[in-house]
Formats: sequence, structure tokens, C-alpha cells
Amino acid sequence: MLARTLDHRPTPVELTADRRITRRVKRLAVVSAIALGLIWGLAVGTLDAPPLVDGALAAGWLLMPTVLVASLAWPRLRYGLILPSALVSVALLAIDLGSLPADPAAALGWLSVTAGVLLGGLMGLWFWFRVAPVPAGLDDPTAPARWSLIALHVALIMLGLTLAALPLVAA
Repeated sequence: MLARTLDHRPTPVELTADRRITRRVKRLAVVSAIALGLIWGLAVGTLDAPPLVDGALAAGWLLMPTVLVASLAWPRLRYGLILPSALVSVALLAIDLGSLPADPAAALGWLSVTAGVLLGGLMGLWFWFRVAPVPAGLDDPTAPARWSLIALHVALIMLGLTLAALPLVAA
């Protein structure tokens, strides 16, 4: 019998202990620890953002891999990913609205990081939490179209981190 969500829909595979998802969650825990640490470090090292922004980035960096690892034992904890995702997303939007560097390439980098993180958050809400119907071509966690969106998410963040780090190289 399939598990059911609160509104009686079948539980998405992303919220289960399915082997494909377990591998993905382990990988996401490692990648998020590295990427969010880099985002926090670049923000602290290159921007004059308010301490609350730096704190939100640090909290998201610590919470994201922690929730992911804990969810390996209790998959429903993945709903808790909304908190670190929101912390990082709001902090990045605050950077974009008030703390972008003067260097145009570095500023573009922060905008790209934000776009990539927001895309990842939207994909999580859509694919994992099913806030909207998922088309058949994107439903399977191994679907090529889904991997294309994941590649875009990663590319935006990696390009953004590279551009945002340029002031460190020029210094």
C-alpha cells in the first residue's frame, strides 16, 4: 500500500527511503555543505552585507546538510528543508537588493547564485513536495528533463560563485 500525504495523494518517491532518492540525498548533503559554505564564505569575505544576512547564510549552510542527513532515517524530515532553503534564499535576495558589489561581473555572479538557488528551491517544492502537478516527463527522479533542470541549477550557482569570487583574485 502506498503511503499518503495529508491530502490523501500518494507520497512522492522523494519523500520516501527509495534507494535512488537515498543516494541523491547523500549527494545533496555533501554538495550543499560545500556550496552553501562557499556562498557564506564569499558573502562574508567580499560583501558588506548586514550581519543578519551573514547569519542567515550560515544557518542555512549548517541546517541544509543536517536536515538532509537526518532525513535518511526519517524521510518525512525533508519537509524541514524549507527552513534552510528559505534562509539562504531570503539572504541572497537581501544581498541582491542592498549589498551587491560595485564590480559588474561580481554583481552578476551574486545574481546568478541567487537565480540558481531559487531554481533549486522551486524544483524542490515542485518535485519533492508536489505543490503543483508534475508532468510525466519530469516525474521520475532519473528523467533526462529533470536532470537538465538540475544541470541548469548547478551551472547558475557555479558560474555565479566564479564571478562573485573575482574580487578575491583581483585583490
